[in-house]
Amino acid sequence: MVKNIRIADFDYPLPDGRIARHPLTVRDSCLLLVAGPEGGVEHRAFSDLPALLPEGSLMVCNDTRVINARIRFEKETGSRIEVFLLEPIVPEDYVLMFQARGYCRWSCMVGNLKRWKSAPLAKKLVVDGREVTLTAERGEARDGNAHDISFSWDDDSLTFASIVDAAGYIPIPPYLKRDSEDADADDYQTVYARVKGSVAAPTAGLHFTDAVFARLRERGVETRPVTLHVGAGTFQPVKSDEIGGHPMHTETFSVSIGLVEALVGALRDGRPVTAVGTTSVRTLESLPYIGRHLLDGDGSLHVTQWEAYEADETVDLREDTLRSLQAIADHMDAHALGSLTASTSIMIAPGFRWRIVDRMVTNFHQPQSTLLLLVSSFLGDGGCGRQRWREIYDEALAGDYRFLSYGDACLFTRKH
Repeated sequence: MVKNIRIADFDYPLPDGRIARHPLTVRDSCLLLVAGPEGGVEHRAFSDLPALLPEGSLMVCNDTRVINARIRFEKETGSRIEVFLLEPIVPEDYVLMFQARGYCRWSCMVGNLKRWKSAPLAKKLVVDGREVTLTAERGEARDGNAHDISFSWDDDSLTFASIVDAAGYIPIPPYLKRDSEDADADDYQTVYARVKGSVAAPTAGLHFTDAVFARLRERGVETRPVTLHVGAGTFQPVKSDEIGGHPMHTETFSVSIGLVEALVGALRDGRPVTAVGTTSVRTLESLPYIGRHLLDGDGSLHVTQWEAYEADETVDLREDTLRSLQAIADHMDAHALGSLTASTSIMIAPGFRWRIVDRMVTNFHQPQSTLLLLVSSFLGDGGCGRQRWREIYDEALAGDYRFLSYGDACLFTRKH
């Protein structure tokens, strides 16, 4: 049973020296390990990706943009307090949040919390040539060691988007074991990042360049965006022995009517779908369950952690997926929605029944992580009890591959 999977079975030795601290100067010059479920790997450069995708196929990328989510305040005593933006509370909608003027409220993690008793913190900024004072007021505690933090600033002609750009800095992953640098402001964004809201980058997309996209267009590969704002939960370690004891974090995503229609067309025509990054994977594989909710008259638009494993195993997956996607399109059309916002806590692990994604571009993930479970599920069993993901990672460790966010990439193909 999926809940009884032991996370210790997804461990591997990752020497500290194999973790890439910085990206390569030329994004698409990184290595690309190409593998399918049948065995063997091919070693290529990322710039070769367009030639490796089928002509006329569909590729989906996450266009979320990382915000300057870490904001440091300094008290008169000299103590430094760091506030890490997690998710918006007032306004709750990300778009409205970054348009907020004068006041907003977030759920935040707080570094050096014991030094912040009760008095508000203040920080002077220069925004568009004007001096502004940003104030943070500590509110009630929330689940997971987070706190409500209210922000206000004394110039309500300025949006929170401009305030956070001036006040904060890019939150690079903790496993890089270094402070953010000026270069990270560009390096830790994809070239197609558009919608502000993430506290971590969809790192598989960091390898793409304008030149790669030009070659994809020449090959007739259709590209479509999704938006999933990556939360800090992506770094949350699995602390339970079995994955059934690990609560998956919830992430909000948005899909356009154009994407939903493109997915319906691709499935009907038998054209493969490539997802760039695990965030795109999670979004796409959540859609059939959102569609099923709509067909059942459930308007919650949230996919729970184990829902995919409770579905009827006798249904025709292709036909059920098409019906579910069409239900989303019909719902959006009936309500004149250009985009649909929903949320997911989906857990993708061995035993998951894949519905949409045929190919996946991804990086090398941390040991004992839920992302490694996802990769294992996608690749399947290598035969004779071998774990296909382990064969691939052993190959990468034996070679010159660089790991984690600023490391090299993989192109995986799923067995049908």
